[in-house]
Amino acid sequence: MLRALEIRDILIIDRLELAFRPGLNVLTGETGAGKSILLDSLGFVLGWRGRAELVRQGAEQGEVVAEFDLAEGHPARAILQDAGIPEDDSLILRRVNTADGRKTAWVNDRRCSGEVLRRLSETLVELHGQHDDRGLLDPKGHRALLDEYGGLGGLVAETRRTWRDLREARKAETAARAALDEVRAEEEFLRHAVGELDKLAPEPGEEEELDRRRRLMQAAAKIREDIARAHAALGLDGAEGAMGDALRWMEGVAGQAEGTLDAPLDAVGRALGEVSDAVAGLETALEQLDFNPHELEEVEERLFAIRGLARKHGVLPDDLAEFADGLRTRLTALDQGDADLAQLARQVAGAEKTYDAAATALSDARSEAAIRLDRAVTTELAPLKMERAVFSTQVTPADPGPEGRDMVAFTVATNPGAPAGPLGKIASGGELSRFMLALKVCLTGEDRGMTMIFDEIDRGVGGATADAVGRRLASLAQGGQVLVVTHSPQVAALAAHHWRVEKRVSGEQTLSTVVPLAEADRVDEIARMVSGDTITDEARAAARALLAG
Repeated sequence: MLRALEIRDILIIDRLELAFRPGLNVLTGETGAGKSILLDSLGFVLGWRGRAELVRQGAEQGEVVAEFDLAEGHPARAILQDAGIPEDDSLILRRVNTADGRKTAWVNDRRCSGEVLRRLSETLVELHGQHDDRGLLDPKGHRALLDEYGGLGGLVAETRRTWRDLREARKAETAARAALDEVRAEEEFLRHAVGELDKLAPEPGEEEELDRRRRLMQAAAKIREDIARAHAALGLDGAEGAMGDALRWMEGVAGQAEGTLDAPLDAVGRALGEVSDAVAGLETALEQLDFNPHELEEVEERLFAIRGLARKHGVLPDDLAEFADGLRTRLTALDQGDADLAQLARQVAGAEKTYDAAATALSDARSEAAIRLDRAVTTELAPLKMERAVFSTQVTPADPGPEGRDMVAFTVATNPGAPAGPLGKIASGGELSRFMLALKVCLTGEDRGMTMIFDEIDRGVGGATADAVGRRLASLAQGGQVLVVTHSPQVAALAAHHWRVEKRVSGEQTLSTVVPLAEADRVDEIARMVSGDTITDEARAAARALLAG
């Protein structure tokens, strides 16, 4: 509920503070006094589109502050939580418009975006007027209004759930089909690659082990080659054989040499023993370093094969086994693909059947609710002097979606036999106002959490019809809050709270102000509305009669 509205330097308002209360709140005043400025200001702070230039001439900026009461469970509280804005029982909106066109908004003293402001406004205020495309004239909202009127929230929720399940089932089937098509396109490659990998059967860590063995064997071959050369140089065909020959030659003539060969014989004997020991050591080393000459070739062949496959598939050698498992999984999916697709297709068919049942139940319920709504609106039209008009809620097929597969539109025919059409295109100004009021009376349930604003909705009607309009506005205001801008004395007389909008001239400036009216002041204001600028005793008497009910 709107509790207070403060306006500073907006158009012809310099400073204005209004305190609103529950019930029917009425604003009256002469044409041009500034009644529409109040609605422009409220629309500005709520983030609605309106006049481009709002700042009062000569002012640096214009500012509007609106305060609302929030009951427990009010939908605005959820929006505040989502936006990270502190919530309280009071909601204070503040918006500033500078002279150069910059706009800034605050909610509960926190800066906020225009989107948050607009989302909040949708939970706070309903505006209804002859040129309002945000309220009942907007066909985009007719389906939701019918669902609310018919109490179809449960059916709508079930339809949304089944649509979500259907969408997920279709998404899964589409993804599986695309994956299967992709695998089929590379089946030949997959089978060849898996065969190649299975034949090689690489294991994690194998490439590193093969590389280590290769380096060891390469080093061993070089060492053994050098040892073999040393063995050849020292063996029987080398130093050992030559020293043996020398020793035998010296021993053959030693007896004749009379001791001169004793020392050489002794030295050669010792040297021959050392050489023999060295040759034996070299032979032992050669035996220890002996390996299959083909083993190095085999190790190198496998090592190079593993590295080649890794490069071919763009993976690390240690990841080849895991890569092969992935290829096998894809081949398994290919082999199972048709069966999996058939299962997913059955799931889609089941989801479609479930959605179809939910959407059909919702469509049937909407058709029944439309009949009840048409009857209710027709009942309301008679007191509004529109008994010949025909209101019809059209429920027609639409593309399936989360809200079902219906399009809902409120249509009217102002006279029997006349073609029906949208509210805003068929009805005249006065007729449109009464249609909207009758529809709003029927659509308003027990939830009175929003402030309803009617902008000159009684234009073009008078007498008993205006009285009927006023009584329905008063009925809407029971337990809630309705704000009406009106030129009708019958409507004004039914107000629980009455303000007069006045225009005054201060120097070279024209300013607008709003005055709360006491009972005596209301008599004169309603009398003015009855007779014009010249208030007669008869007009006052008529005003008193209207106020007396």
